[in-house]
Amino acid sequence: MTTKQKINFDEINVNGILYVRKDGINIIENNILDGLKFSIIRTYSAGVFAGYPKNINEKTGTVIKAIRIYYWDGACSLSQLAVEGTKKPENCKFAIEVPEIYLSEIIEIIPCTKMSFESITGVKPWEI
Repeated sequence: MTTKQKINFDEINVNGILYVRKDGINIIENNILDGLKFSIIRTYSAGVFAGYPKNINEKTGTVIKAIRIYYWDGACSLSQLAVEGTKKPENCKFAIEVPEIYLSEIIEIIPCTKMSFESITGVKPWEI
């Protein structure tokens, strides 16, 4: 008896390791995604987000791969968080990443360093 197996030309499994075509993924290199720089975005009423700001027009815009920063510890300000990241990731409450969010009333965008990018994206998502 023969079984049919679905063939996927975008990925291959070799000895239990899944390999994906390079042109099939967005490559994040030095905290830049498709020319967008990973940043901390503060709004007037929706809170603070980390992600890739896109199409910012005056006080509105879209954030790609957005992480809501509900609570942070281990940095005294958003400026320190953007430069050094958090020194206490276990105490932070960062929501799960959403693919895209539209924000209004943007009042501050702080580009992040690579160190901060690695720190923020390394925090375990806060979930219930």
